[in-house]
Amino acid sequence: MTWSTAPAGATPQDAGQDGRPGHCTRMNSLTVLGAEHQQTACLQELTTAGTVASGHTDPADWAGLTPKGLATPSGVPGIQIDGYFPDSSATNTNHGWNHDSQFVIRLPDRWNGGLVIAGAPGVREQYANDRAFGDWMLSRGYAFAATDKGNTGAAFHRDGIAPGDAIAEWNKRVTQLTRAARLVVAQRYHRLASRTLAMGMSNGGYLVRWQLEKHPELYDAGVDWEGTLWRTEGPNLLTFLPPALRAYPTYATGGEDAEKAHREMTAAGFPAGSEFLWPFHHQYYWDITQRIYREEVDPEYDGAAEAGTPFCAPGSPACDADYDYASRPDSVREAISAIDLTGRIGKPLITFHGTLDVLLPISETSDVYARMVRREGRGSLHRYYRVEGGTHVDSLFDTFPDKLRPLVPCHRSAVTALERWLDDGRRPPPSRTLRMPEGADPAMLLTRCALTA
Repeated sequence: MTWSTAPAGATPQDAGQDGRPGHCTRMNSLTVLGAEHQQTACLQELTTAGTVASGHTDPADWAGLTPKGLATPSGVPGIQIDGYFPDSSATNTNHGWNHDSQFVIRLPDRWNGGLVIAGAPGVREQYANDRAFGDWMLSRGYAFAATDKGNTGAAFHRDGIAPGDAIAEWNKRVTQLTRAARLVVAQRYHRLASRTLAMGMSNGGYLVRWQLEKHPELYDAGVDWEGTLWRTEGPNLLTFLPPALRAYPTYATGGEDAEKAHREMTAAGFPAGSEFLWPFHHQYYWDITQRIYREEVDPEYDGAAEAGTPFCAPGSPACDADYDYASRPDSVREAISAIDLTGRIGKPLITFHGTLDVLLPISETSDVYARMVRREGRGSLHRYYRVEGGTHVDSLFDTFPDKLRPLVPCHRSAVTALERWLDDGRRPPPSRTLRMPEGADPAMLLTRCALTA
């Protein structure tokens, strides 16, 4: 993706009135601390209502993450800064830069004093959160900053020297961007942010948890949308995906062994009632996710091969369907120890997770993390909402509107509850399961997710 010096939707720098910052005032004086390269643009629209046309986002980054009926806010003029921090890897091709550790910082003219920091979900790039929550947070007046986490794509595991390095870099890059964005905000608005929130979904939710555990001084609170759980002793991706890869083909074939395979699936964490989602996840998610993350923390499993053999049959050499985390050498747990979570959050955190998530099954991920937080004595800082009918990617709501509900409105409810918590100490409703509203039509589900339900 490239753009010219003055892309469509960009305007000249305007002077503020009465000495106050106006539209794009002094934008060329803004400096991102530590950036190797930055490019600043004055935009009439910072949300995807304008940035798609102007070239200041990449729809491929957020494809498949949101329902098609999700409304796009608009009317948010301001400054966008794109750039990258020094890095030796080159998986991110956005802007033709072929350089990792890319970031985007958006500074709305009408600022509410807050700053949102996000890392990309999955192995996507810095614009991946734009539709799911970036647009909405900007429309509420927040400044917004996001990072590609330092490596991207299915070959992200090639980055780093030792196993686990690529994921460990994700945490480093979020911390780096947070510090830099806080300073940019102060330059732009001539005062510090009154509130800094960490947000993210899936791997981005993992990053929120890690930041609130390791760097609570940088944030006021966080919103964790179905965060990935990395835990040295398990469960983790490598404990529940191999059983699915072994059992699902037998279940799908039918026959006398299908019932046993179904029991193996549910025992691994994939809930009964989610079977309609299994074919899609087997085809698109389980296999590649297992192979690339296993390669990141346990490259010796398949020797000189890289990320195993796609859809290999159990019993074939070094097949990821046969992977047994418990029997692997201590070096694998050592790699995960550099990225694992503890539950020792230091600032308020709201977690929500769909009960029909069959990429990161809720019983093996967020249920476990909620127990970890309580065990560490941090339960008063945490609210956890299990969302009945939610799954990992909201785009599947378009395919199964009679069986699923989107999680986007749950994120919005979580944010408003978090704001009340920070503003005047009104604690969110107790942790609970949010039942599927009776009689709700798709239009209602797309806009409502009451935390009291």
